[in-house]
Amino acid sequence: MFASGPETGHENSGVSRPLLIPMRFVWRYGGRRVFLCGSFTMWSEHIPMSPTEGCPTVFQVICSLSPGYHQFKFFVDGEWRHDEDQPFVNGNYGVVNTVFIASEPDVVPPSSSPDTLGRTNMDVDDVFIRSEPDPTISDADLEVSRHRIAAFLSRHTVYELLPESGKVIALDVNIAVKQAFHILHEQGIPVAPLWDSCKGQFVGVLSALDFILILRELGNHGSNLTEEELETHTISAWKEGKVHLSRQIDGNARSYPRLLVHAGPYDSLKDVALKVLKSKVATVPITHSSSQDGSFPQLLHLATLSEILKCICRHFKHSSSSLPILQQPICSIPLGTWVPKIGESNGRPLAMLRPNASLGAALSLLVQAEVSSIPVVDENDSLLDIYSRSDITALAKDKAYAQIRLDEMSIHQALQLGQDANSFNGQRCQMCLRSDTLHKVMERLANPGARRVVIVEAGSKRVEGIISLSDVFRFLLGV
Repeated sequence: MFASGPETGHENSGVSRPLLIPMRFVWRYGGRRVFLCGSFTMWSEHIPMSPTEGCPTVFQVICSLSPGYHQFKFFVDGEWRHDEDQPFVNGNYGVVNTVFIASEPDVVPPSSSPDTLGRTNMDVDDVFIRSEPDPTISDADLEVSRHRIAAFLSRHTVYELLPESGKVIALDVNIAVKQAFHILHEQGIPVAPLWDSCKGQFVGVLSALDFILILRELGNHGSNLTEEELETHTISAWKEGKVHLSRQIDGNARSYPRLLVHAGPYDSLKDVALKVLKSKVATVPITHSSSQDGSFPQLLHLATLSEILKCICRHFKHSSSSLPILQQPICSIPLGTWVPKIGESNGRPLAMLRPNASLGAALSLLVQAEVSSIPVVDENDSLLDIYSRSDITALAKDKAYAQIRLDEMSIHQALQLGQDANSFNGQRCQMCLRSDTLHKVMERLANPGARRVVIVEAGSKRVEGIISLSDVFRFLLGV
């Protein structure tokens, strides 16, 4: 499976061999002297790596390798090391990193610079450019991984998600909608449970989607909802009107409000994850009542798939080999929504918008496509930003919603309006490469506030797909 002899051909070797593909290897973790060694050198030659200009803690080298699987390690200051952020396995030489090279070469990107090596939310890990990985995973490996994840989630309860201290914000159904969205914006939260003091129960949630529907109604000349009414319109009144509005949007004939999806502290993590997937909600309020009839419950927490995913990553961090699918490249897994290749059909197209598209068009797309975010791209489909449902609450600031027309404000202007918002700790746009492992994608989605990862092409950042939290959990649980 591996190369049968040395085939180094690193940068200045002058060696020219047929079917050799240049690959860049990078060691980002410092050292005085760093070498690369692997199956492509028969584990005998140590290839020296050079510090990157302007960033002496980052070492790199380009090697020409034959197509196929290869294993490699780094020799740093006399100690064997592997990169934990890249695919790795237990081999004959201990824990080693792996790379697969297809017969069609990829272009090696320009040398890294300090600017490109900085980690931001709009950066991609161009550690080295890998071609298409092996697109197969055995049914046995898939079932083993799913069984172990399901067993872990079934054993652990929501109680483990509860923080030692913190605050949870709930809204009374009798306050004005306008005031409610000011609260969402000021607190930097996308959703809040609704409390009905007459019933002594939590009866629903108010989310950014509600604000989107309200703004669209305000822009609808035939709407019964006026800007003046919004000043006094209560959440309760809006929720009643929303039922009829939903029937107009999706043709659903039901005329009763949607029941609140909630859970208790002793429900299993698996049950909560399945509730989120089935109900297509972002959060599940965790409540507990000491009364037999369940009245006047305490609101303990708002559980999310991101928190549950973080539990999975933490539990299997040092035993990832027990989950074979974690080291599988995401491009080889039926996961997420991808831009179709030429001649391919795609059942669910990937929605994208240009920065000059109107805010009204973006809101309509969010509602009709039933997605929580849309990549914003340039004329080459390279990722610039992402517009999410939660960004709409920025319009609550200084009553901006009353001073704009949705069809006249561009996405670019709307994003600038919300730049000062401190929502989700600034985690706006997580990215990855198609060759990245499922484990890396899961770790990024486990960050607070992360809801999706955009798959981009190395270098150009051309959008190739998008993977959401829901996509990952549907795959892991087989639902």
